[in-house]
Amino acid sequence: MYYSIRHLTKFLYKTPVSESIMETRMHPRSDAQQRCLTFHLSVSPRCRVFSHRDHLANHVHHFDIPGQHGQLVIVAESLVEMAIHDEIPQSLPDGSWDELDRLVHEGDFWEMLLPSEFAQFTPELEELGKHLDVRRKDDPLSALHKLNTQLCEYFDYKPKSTKADSPIEVALSTKAGVCQDFSHIMISLVRSQLEIPCRYVSGYLYHGDAHKDRSESSATHAWVEAFLPELGWIGFDPTNDLVAGDRHIRTAIGRDYSDVPPTHGIYRGRTKSELSVAVRVEPSEGTPFLDRELPVPEDWSVLVEKAQALPEQPPPMSRHAQQAQQQQSTDDTPRSPHAPTDSSS
Repeated sequence: MYYSIRHLTKFLYKTPVSESIMETRMHPRSDAQQRCLTFHLSVSPRCRVFSHRDHLANHVHHFDIPGQHGQLVIVAESLVEMAIHDEIPQSLPDGSWDELDRLVHEGDFWEMLLPSEFAQFTPELEELGKHLDVRRKDDPLSALHKLNTQLCEYFDYKPKSTKADSPIEVALSTKAGVCQDFSHIMISLVRSQLEIPCRYVSGYLYHGDAHKDRSESSATHAWVEAFLPELGWIGFDPTNDLVAGDRHIRTAIGRDYSDVPPTHGIYRGRTKSELSVAVRVEPSEGTPFLDRELPVPEDWSVLVEKAQALPEQPPPMSRHAQQAQQQQSTDDTPRSPHAPTDSSS
């Protein structure tokens, strides 16, 4: 299966800023189950983009725009080949808990077993764990299947009910959230109550008309992966009560969202920024010929054109106002964080 992915992010500043420093994690990973065939990152205003791999082998692109600008537009386009995933059984044989403990003792999983910034074990989470009876019983895989279903049934899916930096207490108190919240809650329970290594996955989900997913097709997606004997890292999607398969396209893995946001950066200036995000995932016929680009839907072309259109310019300032602004900029040039990319579904 081949998928073409287009991901647009736009930061619009109320007044022009003098510098933006940004890093992105939008490049799909390549491994045994998926392969990124092409990737292209466009940035407006134009700049030189650098890249590296972080300690978990995620692709990171980063750039600096030092000139004055009123908006920042990032467009990531990729073509990914997905392998057919093996069917995951419902359970593991007797003795799997002991085998899991042996593998964890001999391996390096501490990062995915300890609490992290958004995956904390709180009193509210402890109460949920008791209510759902989350504990070591049967076998590790059966426990994960059950928890995956329980979280999907317990929480309502409600877009914009939380923010990208919301702690899990918000979703726990309202019993509603988005994929990021469900993933953080599952990670916290799996690490603390089941003592299974568990990590956060950021990426995309192809929806299609035949699937009844709760998550939104126009946003990025998040789910979790747990380490199991005989199987390795297996993905669970508590938002949709799914085992991750060939519709789940992975871009980055980490302890939680703080390790893998699609965009993360700061800008220089006294102003606020407004964030807009659009995502499109579509099936593709396969690899394009060398002299032919991927077809671009007409409505997507219009969307990108509008995003890259220059914002309305304010009337020119008087010479006295310019001198006053230059003096203020010299005295105090703060750096502000970009708005968190609250685009996960």
